[in-house]
Amino acid sequence: MTPLIGITSSYDRESNRTFISRFYCQVIEAAGGLPLILPCILGEKTVDRILDKIDGLLLSGGVDVDPLLFGEEPLPSLGSICPERDTFELALTRRALTLGLPILAVCRGLQVLNIAAGGNVLQDIGSHIAKPLKHDQQAPLWYGTHSIEVLPGSRLAAIFGEKTIVNSFHHQAVARIAAGFLATAWSSDGVVEAMESSSSSFIVGIQCHPECMWEHDPKMFQLFKEFVAASATK
Repeated sequence: MTPLIGITSSYDRESNRTFISRFYCQVIEAAGGLPLILPCILGEKTVDRILDKIDGLLLSGGVDVDPLLFGEEPLPSLGSICPERDTFELALTRRALTLGLPILAVCRGLQVLNIAAGGNVLQDIGSHIAKPLKHDQQAPLWYGTHSIEVLPGSRLAAIFGEKTIVNSFHHQAVARIAAGFLATAWSSDGVVEAMESSSSSFIVGIQCHPECMWEHDPKMFQLFKEFVAASATK
């Protein structure tokens, strides 16, 4: 049976529209799954019904997470936030974690996953790291602009090897890794580029946007294929 993959979406308050990049839907379909877009305006009351229907959860990229949700006051470098999305995604992710549902978390999704599990986030890389790399590239979406080192023996290393090139579109990053997870990739400036659950479940977060690279980099496509395959055996 084709696994149903729930994909979180963004919300634009000015236009009153929920939306998502086409790349997420295309790569899930190509990997053998059926994408289902989850409007973030649905609210916490829908979480159990959603998770009862889907086989895997893809936490997509988007705006910054409200730092009050991990116990910090906002810095001047904080970007736009979406309270509706934060509330919905954190509730959805926490419940999915208790169920052991396969999760693939991308960019903002990695940060949501870490916060939901009890970790926190660097509100702005440039405010915390003395000599950061360029983490918000000015290059095509599919083009990798910096390398990452991957933890040997990790789930991600089995897909990527111990070093790969990624694209980069973020100014925030995970900081204190939540209990039950381990950091599994880093850029040369020390920014955490991936983490995964220490359990046997497929719960992986990655800071880059592999959904934009999958047609150009077989390793990125393999990440989605393994996520979809794990969801098929839920």
